[in-house]
Amino acid sequence: MQWYQQACQQPSQHSRELAEQRQSQLTKPTGSLAELEQVAIHLAALQNTSHPQLDRPWICIYAADHGVMAEKISAYPQIVTRQMLHNFMTGGACISVIAREYDAQLDVIDCGTVGEPYHVDGVLQVPVSAGTANFVETSAMTLEQCLAALEIGKSNVETAYAEKASIYIAGEMGIGNTCSASTLACLILDMEAKTLTGVGTGLNEAQLQHKVQVIERAIALHSPKLKDQGIDILCAVGGFEIAAMVGAYIRCAQIGLPILVDGFISTAAALVACQINPQVRDWMLFGHQSAERGHVLLLEKLKANPLLKLNMRLGEGSGAGAALGLIRLACRLHNEMATFAEAAVIGDKLKG
Repeated sequence: MQWYQQACQQPSQHSRELAEQRQSQLTKPTGSLAELEQVAIHLAALQNTSHPQLDRPWICIYAADHGVMAEKISAYPQIVTRQMLHNFMTGGACISVIAREYDAQLDVIDCGTVGEPYHVDGVLQVPVSAGTANFVETSAMTLEQCLAALEIGKSNVETAYAEKASIYIAGEMGIGNTCSASTLACLILDMEAKTLTGVGTGLNEAQLQHKVQVIERAIALHSPKLKDQGIDILCAVGGFEIAAMVGAYIRCAQIGLPILVDGFISTAAALVACQINPQVRDWMLFGHQSAERGHVLLLEKLKANPLLKLNMRLGEGSGAGAALGLIRLACRLHNEMATFAEAAVIGDKLKG
């Protein structure tokens, strides 16, 4: 048995029940805070406490380039992947601002980008290769490359856990990776490319139709020879950064670290992680529903109820980061609201 197939931790049913009991005693009609109550209860079970908290969020951005860019499926050139790594570390990116706002740890890992040797302070470089192969012509990565990428995510999660992280966000950066995520989704859900393929970073209609055709070619190439819907699909059409996120999600569930899933690409990685190890799903909260066409279908497959719908489509963990404030508020309401007894309020009237 490989490490990623091993059992996951079980959320604490006892802590869930204690959190539910506390919610029933707070000075409000039962259920009146709806999802704010449920996210606090769920997080309580994942953190094994009746009083959940969000004092140390951990964000890791995984970056890689994609061979399918040879098919001209993005509105941006591939060099932007590396340029954004510098932007992350100098504090100018959206996720950088979010990390400062919530005092979150921000790690940036280059899993395999294209270009000459470089140095950016703060970027951990552990490249599997200089980008994946073009999955329209061959498998995006070998099994050995895929396993190496999974290990990158596993290692970062173990560091986060050792540093007492309270929740984990895996973000991504890689020009062309919505094409990879859409193809992954098509193969797992057995759906047509036109249903699951969106504009990504801003394609026009003609470019979108070309992207759909590229994905259709990839599906025709790979679907007849896929043996399972986990590692095989990831090797066939995934990216190094997507595989690293898969490894991160699986390891979070195995060691008991709550996960906050971001947008379309992160959710595609979450779907793959759950295909490989179904117990991972129990450890996931979902930050938002993006504007990317196929995201809602992935969320439905995972039976996920995202906290926000802001029509975002940036990636890099930004939608999940935006949800951190809501989750932190849910925790404070759960922990700091008075109970009926503390406030000398007759609870039956409010409950009725």
